[in-house]
Formats: sequence, structure tokens, C-alpha cells
Amino acid sequence: MSITYTTVGELKVGSYVVIDNEPCRVVDITKAKTGKHGSAKANVVAVSIFSGAKKTLMAPVDQQVEVPMIDKRVGQVIADMGDKLQLMDMESFETFDIEKPTEEEIVSKIKSGVEVEYWLIMGRRKIVRVK
Repeated sequence: MSITYTTVGELKVGSYVVIDNEPCRVVDITKAKTGKHGSAKANVVAVSIFSGAKKTLMAPVDQQVEVPMIDKRVGQVIADMGDKLQLMDMESFETFDIEKPTEEEIVSKIKSGVEVEYWLIMGRRKIVRVK
């Protein structure tokens, strides 16, 4: 598993965190101070990188959380197979199938031979932009 650890208090908007085994990007954090004897709590709102689902994490600021390691790579589109694309990694020349992105501005630019940046996160791949 390609993850590292940090505390909830270290998270910032725009950073990445694993919630329910799903790598997510943090979109909002609210911290609440508690009474004399409690520890401060943070409410983290994040959006899944793969599904776009909203996830929340309520935890003490000193609790450890997993942070996904994002491996940014470049691939070339070999074939468009409907809902999937066949890519070839430009470094390892490995070929693999990847789900077609749902974002219209990316999909409109994808055609055979075009280079894309894709992220390898926790063993899963996602196309993030066309180069």
C-alpha cells in the first residue's frame, strides 16, 4: 500500500487523505476546541478522487490518518474502447486498460496517440489531464 501518515491537525484544504479506504482530496476543515479536559476535534470534509463522493471524518486533531502517495505518470492513449481506454506508460512501456474520465473537458481532448497525465494511487489509476 503506498500510503504515509499524518495527524488530522496537519491536514489542509487541498491535501489528500484516506477515508474509508478511499483516497480523497480535502475541501473543508473545521476545528472545534473542547472544554477543559477534552482534546480539540476536527471535522474534515473531503471528496473521493475516484468516485467524487463526499466523505467526512470527525476525529481528534492528534489522531493519525493515512495519506495516499500519488505517483504522477505520463501515458499515451493507444485505443478508445468505449467506457475504457488503453494506455501505454511512457516510462515502462507497460500497456493497461483505464477507466475513461468523467470530466467533459478531459474526455473531449482524448484521442488515439494523445499523451495524458495519470495518477497511480493505492493501486488504482485515474487520468487527470491531457498534456
